[in-house]
Amino acid sequence: MIKVVACQYHIDLFTTWDAYAEHLTTLCEEAAGQGAELLLLPEYAGLVLTGQLPEAERSDLHGSIAGIQPLLPRWLELCESLARRLKVHLQPGSVAVLDDDGVYRNRAWLFGPDGCLGSQDKLIMTRFELEQWRIAAGSGLKVFDTALGKLGILICYDNEFPLLARTLAEAGVDLILAPSCTDTEAGFHRVRIGAQARALENQIAVLHSPTVGLAPWSPSLDEGYGRASLYVPSDYGMPASGIVAESAELCPSRSHWLICELDLDEVRRVREQGQVFTRRDWPRQFDDGRLVLR
Repeated sequence: MIKVVACQYHIDLFTTWDAYAEHLTTLCEEAAGQGAELLLLPEYAGLVLTGQLPEAERSDLHGSIAGIQPLLPRWLELCESLARRLKVHLQPGSVAVLDDDGVYRNRAWLFGPDGCLGSQDKLIMTRFELEQWRIAAGSGLKVFDTALGKLGILICYDNEFPLLARTLAEAGVDLILAPSCTDTEAGFHRVRIGAQARALENQIAVLHSPTVGLAPWSPSLDEGYGRASLYVPSDYGMPASGIVAESAELCPSRSHWLICELDLDEVRRVREQGQVFTRRDWPRQFDDGRLVLR
């Protein structure tokens, strides 16, 4: 049994590094103080750093992500130090990163008690990211082998594509972390439906963390709607709905942690003793004649 927490992360304005660092530290200490072993923040949570830029720069869509690039090493150092000191696994959300090839990518890191475990880029970009923000897709999936179990990260829209989660599941991942940033209720439901479907298909768990709140000072994070959630297969010994827990409000006025206990051994048991075997039966849809229109 492990205790996992997903943040319904309210986008607040912090105009100095010290104010932001105190905010993130307090937030993580609060979760660790309640016994959390794995902390998840949402997609683009790192863009809260844009609050430290001059007003004209932080209000510019492209200028804001360029402006925070010098702050990212300090941010990563802070995240790593929190994971080490609190002895937790911390996925602090994602941020737009300028790579050596001159292209921005949406990247999420995972930190553990012994330091940085690596990163995962978003693989399938939304229209906003491609057409307006000009953030490019990454490549490849990573399996994070931790003391808590094998984890994967699928950022927001990536949860809506079955073969990405299937690849992670076949590589032994039992829990997918799903940080998201959606500016409409419909967007939240798309990610929610996708994440629940991935849990059902692969008989795994998916932990989901969204951005919430209104931030008129930020052109990228101006609106956020979503409920933090933990999803599992709907089967014997699991919640009938497949929802272990879900935040009560869609758009609260401050950040909240959703705290859940998760038994990955029980999730694995469903694959062997469940009412259905969706994971095992996945290849059957490709049998001769199954996909033929008649």
